[in-house]
Amino acid sequence: MAPIRKQRGNFLEEFRPGQVFRHKGGKTVTEGLHAVFSDFAYTTNPLAKNARYARAYGYRNLVAPPGLVMATVFSQTVEDVSENARANLEYIDMRFGVPVCVGDTLEAETMVLGVKASSRDRDRGVVHVQTTGHNQDGQVVLTYERKVQVWKKNLEAAVADGEVAPKSVAVDLQLPPYDPQREYRSLAHLSNADTYFEDFHQGEVLEHWRGRVVTNDHIVLTGMLDNTSQVHCNQWMVDQEPERFVGGKLIVFGGIPFQLCLGLSCPDIGDNALADVRYVTGRHTAPIFAGDTVFASTEIRELRDLPGRSDLGLLATTLRGHKFIKKGAVAERVEIFYLERELAVKRRSHYA
Repeated sequence: MAPIRKQRGNFLEEFRPGQVFRHKGGKTVTEGLHAVFSDFAYTTNPLAKNARYARAYGYRNLVAPPGLVMATVFSQTVEDVSENARANLEYIDMRFGVPVCVGDTLEAETMVLGVKASSRDRDRGVVHVQTTGHNQDGQVVLTYERKVQVWKKNLEAAVADGEVAPKSVAVDLQLPPYDPQREYRSLAHLSNADTYFEDFHQGEVLEHWRGRVVTNDHIVLTGMLDNTSQVHCNQWMVDQEPERFVGGKLIVFGGIPFQLCLGLSCPDIGDNALADVRYVTGRHTAPIFAGDTVFASTEIRELRDLPGRSDLGLLATTLRGHKFIKKGAVAERVEIFYLERELAVKRRSHYA
């Protein structure tokens, strides 16, 4: 009997505008998964590290960092959407809903919003999708759009070029209510004293102190999320056609520098945040490979009141990730990540 070789994932010609994928699997955020990703990324917010602190604020358990929530939901979509992708191009209007705590189970659904063949390169095109993640109770934890560059399998195959409107997804940011009877101030020493809403000023740029090298452990981290994209783990495939793949070698899954940049910024920006609210737009501006060291900076763009919450303020920022590439005796700073980010940050007047 001849062997059967099955292939997973969709190519450009297999997508249709309006197509809906209910992704298989789902993923429970275990204590181990949470610990690995929050520790790897240098997440410092006590809500993610200290169960006593999280419960004192009204959460039932440790709170998953936003980068882990994104990467978990995103990874469930890979087999259907981007297993045969060349590059992830853009994140659009990523909004967070109910908080995700250790023990929650996340499932995802995606609708194809657009398909467009490249007018220059016959072997590829762009797929535009909208993904929504739910917890075990059916509550929305995250919704976003993304654009991804996908390979064609058959160069002669017709492509269903077209667009449909995105679904209207109601996303309610749910945070524990402020309770003046709770002993917030007795826990204030557990977070950085200079990261309350009152400490930020429009126009400031913070160069975050720490960096983190990405090693070949990125393959393990990607596997822990159930991300099956072969460009992150199949060296044999890349070696057969290195010119076809970015950099001619394994590329690090974008969710890792995404989470890492958020974590590197955490001691200066997110230590006293109760939640990330929205990412207006984001993109990977250069690839990351094993051996690269990631750094980050944050620009404070705007400070606003958060409707209905006098204890919190909305901090609008631009988060940028970068690495250095040696060119002779000179080290060139190369931007690798861009994210317009909004956070709900505690006011010192209420918490410290």
